[in-house]
Amino acid sequence: MAGHSKWANIKHKKGRADAKKGKIFSRAAKEIISAVKEGGPDPKGNPRLRLAIDKAKSSNVPNDIIDRNIKKASASDQADYEELSYELYGYGGVGIYLDIMTDNRNRIASEIRIAINKKGGSIANPGAVAYNFDRKGLIQVSKEGVDEDELLLAATEAGAEDFDEMDEAYIVITDPTSLYQVKEELAKLGFKCMETSLEMIPKVTVEVDEETGKSNEALIERLEEIEDVDALFHNMAGE
Repeated sequence: MAGHSKWANIKHKKGRADAKKGKIFSRAAKEIISAVKEGGPDPKGNPRLRLAIDKAKSSNVPNDIIDRNIKKASASDQADYEELSYELYGYGGVGIYLDIMTDNRNRIASEIRIAINKKGGSIANPGAVAYNFDRKGLIQVSKEGVDEDELLLAATEAGAEDFDEMDEAYIVITDPTSLYQVKEELAKLGFKCMETSLEMIPKVTVEVDEETGKSNEALIERLEEIEDVDALFHNMAGE
């Protein structure tokens, strides 16, 4: 079982990130466009598009926006997107991991360097930060009217790896590849899945003093302002 402090950190981070609904919708649009360009506009014959649509719906993206982006992807002048990751060091040895989806590698590289020049930090070698994290699927299930033991049994039978809780929700933890399969199974059984996400979970967190924490906060906020940075994860304790 993961410690409650870990999930409190995620909740705090996600609370800030989820306020930026434009970013969530933008990420969903880019994933849909990329999937259509790769495998066509019919989700029945395009598993990647089907997954992108499921992810968009789990983030409460309206159906008309999903449909609009499927049509948009077929335009000859529509750019394609690629997924990238950047690994950085903040202050005090804190690791920062960025999930990026962009249509311009040079632009995102320039924007990240500008952020570092203004707020500090440094770019890490590939893998130097990532090895401190585990990528997991997280399903938040409402506690309302739910028996914990029943949910635990159902989640385990559906293929979940672990189980924990926050104040308002139970946390079902999965391998990234089985996230949406587990979510569908729980939904079929009547469990209310409040949110579904892929997260980089720190294996170990780094304690820092107040001044170092504020410096890292300033860097993190500046990085989150970059349009193509869709998700940011770090291992600073207490944030």
